[in-house]
Amino acid sequence: MTGANISYAGAFIAGLLSFLSPCVLPLIPSYITYITGLSFSDLQDEHPSQKVRYQTVIHSLLFIGGFTLIFVLLGASATFLGGYLQSKIDLLRKIGGVLIVLFGIHITGLVPIGILLGEKKINIQRKPAGYFGSFLVGIAFAAGWTPCIGPILASILMVAAAEDTVYKGVALLMTYSMGLAVPFFFSSLALHRFILIFNRFKKNIRIFEIVTGLFLIVLGIMLFTDYLSILGQYSTRLMG
Repeated sequence: MTGANISYAGAFIAGLLSFLSPCVLPLIPSYITYITGLSFSDLQDEHPSQKVRYQTVIHSLLFIGGFTLIFVLLGASATFLGGYLQSKIDLLRKIGGVLIVLFGIHITGLVPIGILLGEKKINIQRKPAGYFGSFLVGIAFAAGWTPCIGPILASILMVAAAEDTVYKGVALLMTYSMGLAVPFFFSSLALHRFILIFNRFKKNIRIFEIVTGLFLIVLGIMLFTDYLSILGQYSTRLMG
């Protein structure tokens, strides 16, 4: 596995961790009922009608499309700006690595960082009508900032800023988005099962926060030491 593959695997895991974060996971049923316009009882039915399933699939995919668009644009912007600082790329990579480690320490709860404690997000009190409304809600979701998802997303953006092409930055954030999108989509199709799993998972949420924090700390150290690039070069030599 090359350094690039490890970067993409890390981005997907980061998206999955964002989905499982205490700021997002408990709100999934609310998001699903909000974007679909269906009742909670309709969605929780073990055997939903074809109409309910169709509506859920379309609205969920449009919601996913909305937040994916924003994440991809953020990834392209981060890499583009990083390209302007190419002469300072080593310094940028090290600063990014240090910040990601700090984010990880914050998420573990061992040393809370004041600037990350506030919650900043966009609220849509009334969902715009129709399918396009679900797309707009997805955009608003991506533009929101919470103490849980913010540091994880910022960490992946810092990795994207260190990439050498805009394409790689876009691919990295697309992969992150898929890590968030895949479990959301399957949860929307099986809300009844999701609630059962969530009720078992929530008592271990503190352990999850620590695991997430440790993941970011490792990612930050790998970025700071340029371990991903070194590993990629080593893998290339082995395959050659």
